[in-house]
Order: sequence, then structure tokens, then C-alpha cells
Amino acid sequence: MIAQLKGTLVEKGYDHVLLDVGGVGYRVTVSLQTLAELPLENQPARLLTYLQVREDALTLFGFYTADERAAFELCIGVQGIGPKMAMSILSSLAPAELAQAVKLEDVARLKRVPGVGMKTAERMVLELRDKFEKAGIGLRPAPTIQKPLDTLTAQVASALANLGYKPAEAQRAAESTVKENAQLPFADLLKRALRALAE
Repeated sequence: MIAQLKGTLVEKGYDHVLLDVGGVGYRVTVSLQTLAELPLENQPARLLTYLQVREDALTLFGFYTADERAAFELCIGVQGIGPKMAMSILSSLAPAELAQAVKLEDVARLKRVPGVGMKTAERMVLELRDKFEKAGIGLRPAPTIQKPLDTLTAQVASALANLGYKPAEAQRAAESTVKENAQLPFADLLKRALRALAE
């Protein structure tokens, strides 16, 4: 079981990174939350990981914090939630926010996550109600790193470029979005930039 990777961040996509560990490149699927915390390309990085083993594929999922990995493992334990949906959930809600939504039985908030319908949201509340607290998720303070605005802008621009936008327009959208909403997390900045480009 591969539980952790440390190496050089070679590439950042909107849902994955490529990590060079001793000359071997690992493609690791990550959430937008983790993507926002990672350094720029060609910098050292560390990811906690979860290896999904199937007959036709081995897939690595990466997490910036132990809470995020634990939340992922709880989510995929719910009937009807696979790794892809779990990553979508964690891209929309930080572990502490997810724990709070489940604890308060906030089905409406869970339903706002792309791909999560009423039945899935209700099942999450039913099956995970006590598990987040037992796992200590949301009780530990998350590491807070205040990123410089140019780093945030570069990350948003990179994500937009990976989604197919031209570098120049991606850069313009990223700059204006970050300038106006620098206090927002990466996932929200990316959503706002995408809305701006669609207008």
C-alpha cells in the first residue's frame, strides 16, 4: 500500500498532479482543496495517498492533510459513492465543512456538490453521522498558509489553462478574480474565474 509520496511536483492539472519520486513519475488524482495547497511546479511536495486497486487499473489519490484522506475513506464507505464522487465532494467542501454538514444533517448543502443527489446526501448523513467525530475530523486545526497573491493567480491561471483556455485569457481572468476575491479558497476562485470567462 502506497501511503505517502515525497518528490518534485512536475505538473499540475485541474484534478491531478504528476509527482517525480526518485525518477519515477506518479500521476495522482487530487481535489481542488489539495491542489490549492500544493506549491508551484518544480518545487518539492508531499502527499498522503490512497491506492485504489481494480482489475484493470491502479489509481492513486492524493491528499494534503490526514483529515482529507480520512474524510475520503469515510465517503467511499458509503453505498453509491466511489472515489471520483468522493473527490468531487472534497473539492467542494473542506473536511471540517463536510463533517459539519453531516453532523447538522444539512442535506441541502451536500446536494450542492456536483453529482450528489438527494438519496446520496441522505445516505451520507445516515451512515456518517457519528463517524467524522470518531475519526477526529474537523477537531484538528488545519494548516493555514497565507499564499501571496501572485501564487494564487498562477494557480488559478494554470487550472484554467489545463481546462483548455488560452494562456492569455486564463491569466487575465485569474488576475481579476484573485484581485477582487483574494480571501476566498482556491476552489471558489476557480469557479468565479470560470463564470467570468463564460460571460
